[in-house]
Amino acid sequence: MLYKEELIKAAQEARKNAYVPYSKFAVGAALLGNNNKIYTGCNVENASYGLTICAERAAIFKAVSEGVTSFKALAIVTDLEVPASPCGACRQVIGEFSPDLEIIMANMKGNVHTVNLAELLPLSFSLHKNDKDN
Repeated sequence: MLYKEELIKAAQEARKNAYVPYSKFAVGAALLGNNNKIYTGCNVENASYGLTICAERAAIFKAVSEGVTSFKALAIVTDLEVPASPCGACRQVIGEFSPDLEIIMANMKGNVHTVNLAELLPLSFSLHKNDKDN
């Protein structure tokens, strides 16, 4: 699908801006909002490792800071042999906004694997779900 290719290309471009002096593991992300705008992010490391932010969360926070909280798809690009999935923290943040989000995982060699967030984070924690149950 065309939007997948566009998102992967945008994530590849975002990856070029990754600040990874410690791990040397550059990640790029591109998030398609329900407004059809693409929000990109890259990972930004810090000497205090806990302050590092992943590319996925950078893209989500950028979108939210612009008033967009509903998303259609997210592409993540790394240079690993097998496309990488979002870390647990990113999965939880994604679930806060789009629990059924399509996640496109790709590498620089053109390998692509697509899943739904529910496959990566079954039985996720959500206050929104609890509100619906009451």
